[in-house]
Amino acid sequence: MTAAIQSWGLTYEWSWFLATVAGILLIALPLMLAVAMIIYAERKIWAAIALRRGPNVVGPFGLLQSFADGLKVFLKETIVPTSANKGLFLLAPIITFTTALIVWAVVPFDVGVVLTDINVGMLYVLAASSLGVYGVILAGWASNSKYPFFSAIRAAAQMVSYEVSIGFVLICVVLYAGTFNLTGIVMAQKGHVFGLLNGFGFNPLLFPMAVVFLISSMAETFRTPFDLVEAESELVAGHQTEYSSMSFALFWLGEYANVLLMCALNAILFWGGFLPPLNIDLIPWFDIPGIIWLFAKMLLFFFIFGWVRATVPRYRYDQLMRLGWKIFLPLSLLFVVLISGWLMLTRYGVAA
Repeated sequence: MTAAIQSWGLTYEWSWFLATVAGILLIALPLMLAVAMIIYAERKIWAAIALRRGPNVVGPFGLLQSFADGLKVFLKETIVPTSANKGLFLLAPIITFTTALIVWAVVPFDVGVVLTDINVGMLYVLAASSLGVYGVILAGWASNSKYPFFSAIRAAAQMVSYEVSIGFVLICVVLYAGTFNLTGIVMAQKGHVFGLLNGFGFNPLLFPMAVVFLISSMAETFRTPFDLVEAESELVAGHQTEYSSMSFALFWLGEYANVLLMCALNAILFWGGFLPPLNIDLIPWFDIPGIIWLFAKMLLFFFIFGWVRATVPRYRYDQLMRLGWKIFLPLSLLFVVLISGWLMLTRYGVAA
């Protein structure tokens, strides 16, 4: 894109700047639209599971319901509690929303279709996604209220607990792919199993890690059954209790942008990302653009997220911690050792 803009007679620096801004807008604006539509889709999923109709009044089939909700929130008054730390109180939802967007800079939608194709894309994802907890902690502390503060403490403990196991799962993927670059990880999955299947998830050694990553991604985004951070029966609305208007809406936008990101990462790391499921040239689906395959896999994972939220009861906090520290952490460590040993024996031909 930089070369195309440079052909208009602009300098390289201005061409790069305009190309970067255009790339950011091409990701951010459709992402905001997607967030509005997946909120509608998730409400429809819950309704179907509960044998209800779901949103069906605003617009055809209720498609404009999320936009009506957004307009309603936008027109409301922003209320800041008297005893709150006003600066941090207003900064918290901005941090949550911003950190949810910056991770998309390294997500590959197809070969070469990525804003920044850096060699350490995986480390960038891990670092940037970890920053989201600061928004929750700041919101809980700055509200100067009991329940939001409890929520902030829970969020910090929960994030640390599942970040550890996610880190070891990512090590397993990097060992097999041999690169931290997300496009490289996707391409390493081409014909991974018998030359026919595209995806590390089809590998018996990596399938358990795919399951651990899926469950941990639900915990990372504070989704049911791990939504102890905003447990309405205990903490009213958690860190969001004192928020209203657009500050409240930014938390929702950030939450669902993170959910979409985790759906994309599940697809990219384990299920071939923008590659079709089967590596067979005879099938005409090779003509389908990679971005369509990635979106289809993301929608499948989003359906799983919604399905779990509608059917699985919330964990107790001790169950949440036990799953993270006593089950996922030892399991992911064990598979790091198993996968390392297997690769040493098969790929590098070195016996222990």
